[in-house]
Amino acid sequence: MKIESAPRIGGWLWLPFIWLVLTLLTSTLVMGHYVAWLLNNPIWHNLFSQSHTLLIQIAATLVTAAGMWIYSAWVTWLFYQRSSRLPRHYIIWLLLTIALSLKSWALSPVSEAIATRNLLISLLAAALFAVYLRRSKRAKTTFIEP
Repeated sequence: MKIESAPRIGGWLWLPFIWLVLTLLTSTLVMGHYVAWLLNNPIWHNLFSQSHTLLIQIAATLVTAAGMWIYSAWVTWLFYQRSSRLPRHYIIWLLLTIALSLKSWALSPVSEAIATRNLLISLLAAALFAVYLRRSKRAKTTFIEP
């Protein structure tokens, strides 16, 4: 007698998974850049001579980046485990990426073209992947593990 298991991750489900893994890798590179920047001795000493407002902004950036990295890693683990909690948390993760893109677009001193492009890409990914994970029969049959 053959026991049928839930379908593995395949088909169009690879696209949200690849998007998640690429974002996790990018976050890893950013965190590595922040750590290398903070370990630079002249920067470390110069950092504490700045105003408290700037220190709070830098700390908030580091905490946000670390939190997003941890949450991305956890959502990746849920994806790998085919957890039934994944669709909800993936959509929350997509909303967080939109919120961070909006913050970057409105507050960061980066090129407006780059910030707009990142925001549009995040919005497009969220629009496509959220609907797909909510409506797809394959996603409903794949993510069934507790």
